[in-house]
Amino acid sequence: MLSIFVQRGTMLERVQFEPGDELTETPVWIDLVNPTVQEDKQVEHILGVAIPTREEMQEIEVSSRLYLENGARYMTATLMSQSDTATPKTTPVTFILSNHALCTVRYDAPRPFALVEHKLSRFCGPKVTGDTVLMDLLDAVVDRSADILERIAAEVDAVSHTIFEPEVGSGPPSYHEVLKTLGRKGDLTSKVRESQVSVGRLLSFLANEAEGMKWPKDAKLQLTSMQRDVISLSDHATYLGGKIQFLLDALLGIVSIQQNDIIKIFSIAAVIFMPPTLVASIYGMNFKHMPELDFNLGYPMAIVIMIAAAIGPILFFKWKKWL
Repeated sequence: MLSIFVQRGTMLERVQFEPGDELTETPVWIDLVNPTVQEDKQVEHILGVAIPTREEMQEIEVSSRLYLENGARYMTATLMSQSDTATPKTTPVTFILSNHALCTVRYDAPRPFALVEHKLSRFCGPKVTGDTVLMDLLDAVVDRSADILERIAAEVDAVSHTIFEPEVGSGPPSYHEVLKTLGRKGDLTSKVRESQVSVGRLLSFLANEAEGMKWPKDAKLQLTSMQRDVISLSDHATYLGGKIQFLLDALLGIVSIQQNDIIKIFSIAAVIFMPPTLVASIYGMNFKHMPELDFNLGYPMAIVIMIAAAIGPILFFKWKKWL
């Protein structure tokens, strides 16, 4: 889908553009979502730049993601998508700056794009350019990542309370569900960190190119501020990843201790019943000469011996504080 935005007064408006039409206004932002070959060629004709393919956008080398070509600056970053669903994922998005016009190429719908489009459709200032739209998009990406990490931190804290401080009367937690929750949060945290590393590289590239693009001082300060935010978010994502790993290790340790307690009960029960079983086995033999079998009190004597043989290990275990 091809969306072209031009400035109308103090707002950015999407214009209708059909195949074969000639664009009479200077575009500020061109947004390509799952573009067709024909749409790629239309944008190449409008901006005079090449549009990277999906395979080229998925390259992980820095030289393939951040580069200059024919006076245009190509920047590809990995952004979060579907982070509010049960299947969050990352998706590559390419930003192309050419003559202060912005072109974005994406194959998914990261939420910052909808937020920025809605914001600029209401008010965008008197002199909006592709540079300012790019800064708004990157700022929204950073804010969105911060929101995701805040949500992860709150949910991880809830899991921590479930593991270490379960509510009275609620019974033991479902360790299967807790493990699944920790796994999902760990996966989401790693994706956010991957995204922030990618965005941080893009911001560093922009900072180096800011002089050549003749950006005003305010834009450079905003860029520096976003770089600091990205570094702090990456550090926070690393901290959350470590906390999730700690909770996972602690949970597995608790499960292991509970399993050991169960095995200990069975082991103690086996030891307690072993001596009475031995006594019963002895007097269950079919030998002819067993004097105790002729005693009038032989049966009560065997019962007393078996009880004593069972009580003895119990007292010993308690003395050793194994029970």
